[in-house]
Amino acid sequence: MKRILLALILAISCISLHAQKTVYQDTAWKNIYRGTPQKINSLVHTKLDVKFDFEKSYLMGKEWLTLEPYFYATDSVILDAKGMQINEVAIINGNSKKDLKYQYDGLQLTIKLDRMYKGGEKYTLYFDYISKPNEFKTQGSAAITDAKGLYFIKPEGGKVYQFWTQGETEANSVWFITIDKPNQKTTQEISMTVPTTWTTLSNGLLISKKENKDSTRTDNWKMDLPHAPYLVFMGAGEFSVIKDQYKGKEVSYYVEKEYAPYARGIFGHTPEMIKFFEEKLNVPYVWPKYSQMVGRDYVSGAMENTTSTLHGEFAYQNNRELADGNSWESTIAHELFHHWFGDLVTAESWSNLTLNESFANYSEYLWNEYKYGKDYADAEGFKDMQGYLFSGSDKKDLVRYYYADKEDMFDAVSYNKGGRILHMLRNYVGDDAFFKSLNLYLTEYKFKTAEASQLRTAFEAVTGQDLHWFWNQWYYGSGNPKLNINYLYNDSLKIASVIVNQTQKSEKIFKLPIAIDVYESGQKTRYNVFTSSLSDTFNFSYNVKPTLINFDAEKILLAEKTDNKTEQNFVEQWKNANNWLDRKEAIDYFAKNTMPEIAKGLTDKFAGLRLYTIQKISKTPYKDDAAVISTIEDIAEKDRDKKTKAEAIKFLVKTGSSKYLDMFIKNVNDSSYSVAGEALQGIYSLDAKKAYEIAKTQAKDARKTLQGVVTTILIEQGTESDFEIILNNFESSPLSDAKIGGLKAFATYVSGINDLTKVKKGIDAIVSSYNSIPAGYKSYFDKTFQSALTIIGKAKGKEIEDYIHEKMK
Repeated sequence: MKRILLALILAISCISLHAQKTVYQDTAWKNIYRGTPQKINSLVHTKLDVKFDFEKSYLMGKEWLTLEPYFYATDSVILDAKGMQINEVAIINGNSKKDLKYQYDGLQLTIKLDRMYKGGEKYTLYFDYISKPNEFKTQGSAAITDAKGLYFIKPEGGKVYQFWTQGETEANSVWFITIDKPNQKTTQEISMTVPTTWTTLSNGLLISKKENKDSTRTDNWKMDLPHAPYLVFMGAGEFSVIKDQYKGKEVSYYVEKEYAPYARGIFGHTPEMIKFFEEKLNVPYVWPKYSQMVGRDYVSGAMENTTSTLHGEFAYQNNRELADGNSWESTIAHELFHHWFGDLVTAESWSNLTLNESFANYSEYLWNEYKYGKDYADAEGFKDMQGYLFSGSDKKDLVRYYYADKEDMFDAVSYNKGGRILHMLRNYVGDDAFFKSLNLYLTEYKFKTAEASQLRTAFEAVTGQDLHWFWNQWYYGSGNPKLNINYLYNDSLKIASVIVNQTQKSEKIFKLPIAIDVYESGQKTRYNVFTSSLSDTFNFSYNVKPTLINFDAEKILLAEKTDNKTEQNFVEQWKNANNWLDRKEAIDYFAKNTMPEIAKGLTDKFAGLRLYTIQKISKTPYKDDAAVISTIEDIAEKDRDKKTKAEAIKFLVKTGSSKYLDMFIKNVNDSSYSVAGEALQGIYSLDAKKAYEIAKTQAKDARKTLQGVVTTILIEQGTESDFEIILNNFESSPLSDAKIGGLKAFATYVSGINDLTKVKKGIDAIVSSYNSIPAGYKSYFDKTFQSALTIIGKAKGKEIEDYIHEKMK
């Protein structure tokens, strides 16, 4: 699963993108060991026949569940069945069935079997039940805020009827009866009866369709390969299905009709991704198909249901958004890679979740490295590392056997830190050994479950090394090193010394394999060393004093570093830098110390660093340098990267020069929303009336940066006659930091409207935006929304204040 915890929370509340801090009054969990769930009975096969009452949001189910005792003989079984109405429990004997005695507490069924069954002896239970997910109350899930398992989307606010399921962590047992643990695996068959106009999707293959007399259709989906219960999925609605293929297997994209023209632009690299991952791992994609569905109101990001990944609406992009780069591509890679790590080999407990999520996280790096180059991958990897470092998670082990709630495992440690640890491991053992070890792990535990130590033994088997030190430090330990690096040169002895001090507050000392490059007379010599103490000194002889010593030369370490290089060292680092982070560090130093060398970043080969350099220069005196401005003008005119081009235009807007007006007008209809948005902002800064007229025409097709600028112009320049345009623009904009940041301006505009019917529509729009925030995150925004509504209420008096009060109940 790729967790998207709304970047706007970070922007507004200054908390980590991944870290949600839950306050637990009860600390008893600190003494509860969260091991692998005991297996008394094992799942074998799950067969479902389900129908729906969409008005009540009910699922009416019939289920045939085949199990077997895991080892010891047993005459009972405990199954997970949350919040259901149980109508019948029976055991199947040939063509007959026999009712069984059971106890049900609303969460689990404890069933007395008809006799004692030996280990490995299969038996099949039959259930008739009703699932009532909207009536089931449970502690909020970090993924969906309430773990209902089955979600009915109704046609309100422009939405269409849909339903989809979300199983991770243990929520699928809200809609079918199972042993809802990650160390269980089952094959399955699901028959869904839906309106004839709907399209269904589930795991495996669609093996039959049957038209019914009541304008419904029954689709039968079958999955012959075993997978964990949390990966079982079904979804349906009115979708367009766009089909590709890979090696004769269907690769398909389920999107609403409006987005059918863009489906390949969003998902079209999927066949190439499958090929790339297959070849990298030397393990085939074993599943019978790969489908991806975009579901309404799915706020978690995406979920790797086997063969049937579910994406949230974040995935939807049109061609103008895609012109800025597919913002969802890394997530697509992430969920696909889970089909090896998570679906094929599954973490046997939530404590070992990183075996699923660290690999999916690192797949984003692998794909970006292959498709867009090492600079792009390193830049994205650096963001991931920062996500961990600023998450306040330094006391959490990667593999955690003590936690308050299993949902807490879905954090910046399991994902970001885990991915960065794999990057270090890959660098340490080398590419050949790394991918051969992954191949061994996947082959050995195919269709099984595993824990972190089994990943270690796979690496040891390939490399011949004892890697306990690495696993104990990174997998079973917490934190990260903080390094202070200093350099000394003894010209009389011709010895250069690198002094590395570990300054982390914990008593833990990290053993770190480190590459150090020493540059002498234009020649580089690589030294590979290990830290082993709180303070380590590494000495290197030289003939001519080195111009640069580059510590952590490959920029691999998961560490916070204070690298005390000189000005000349950073100049040399820029000259010799092969990787993105070396060049970024140099740009940061040039910016901080107001050095003219910062301009070198404007012509860097990597668009991301050109963009970054523009941002840094804008805060230095060099923003007024004629040569710098000329180079940025050239970027604004010619750069092929749309985001970089937009950043250059944004820079030129700030100059206030009217000579750029023609450039802004030329770019206001650019294929990129970023470029068009910055160009419109430029026009607005020079000719507000002209920008206002353009904004009204652009409002119908404005998203991202352009939408923010259009909204600002219409609110600041518009009249009451523009209300419908402004309201539509506000309502159609996604929940984002820009929308939240513009609440006050929108509220101020609404407060100036005389027509109270329109005022109430504006209030409805604000309240609707607030209600669209998942329940678990609402508290972050209470003050922001209340402040906006207060502006309107105070301006309009008691009638409107009472209306607001009723709406916010």
